[in-house]
Amino acid sequence: MRKENGVQNIIIVVLAITVLVMTVGYAAFTRNLTINNSTATFNKAKWDVHFDADSYSETSTIQSTSHQVSDTSVMFNVTLPKPGDTYSFTINAKNYGTIAAKMVNLSMTSLSEAQSKYITYTVNYDGTSYSASTSGLNIPLAAEATHTVTVTVSYVLPSNPADLPTEDVNVSLTAAFDYQDAA
Repeated sequence: MRKENGVQNIIIVVLAITVLVMTVGYAAFTRNLTINNSTATFNKAKWDVHFDADSYSETSTIQSTSHQVSDTSVMFNVTLPKPGDTYSFTINAKNYGTIAAKMVNLSMTSLSEAQSKYITYTVNYDGTSYSASTSGLNIPLAAEATHTVTVTVSYVLPSNPADLPTEDVNVSLTAAFDYQDAA
């Protein structure tokens, strides 16, 4: 029995030493990492699509009698005295924001049947020409990117000269560009 007690004591001592060595080994290969006093700053998102007033330029020989550019609209007054006269201007639509945008609709004034015989009205947006309202568009405008817009109004000679106006005609033309975030 004494021999058995001696063997048991040796086994207990060996196990105790093994546990001690494992504890010291674990402690040697264990390290605590701590992140203290940390901050993250997120700049505010900015949605800002509008016309660049400084980019406005008249690109025809006929000049407007007046024009006005605000952030989101362009207004012009022009007189086209005779068939063959054209007025045209170019301006940039710019995304000044940090959020990508996309143009989804272009709403344009519809000319009456009589007017469409002697007036053409087109909007060229980023290389694509439009002469009527168009929905379902998906034209991306990245943050800080620019698209060129050219508006052209022409007084054309109709196939039947009787279709020319017999008195001065004032036409109010509108083009509205609808943007959404591109997400």
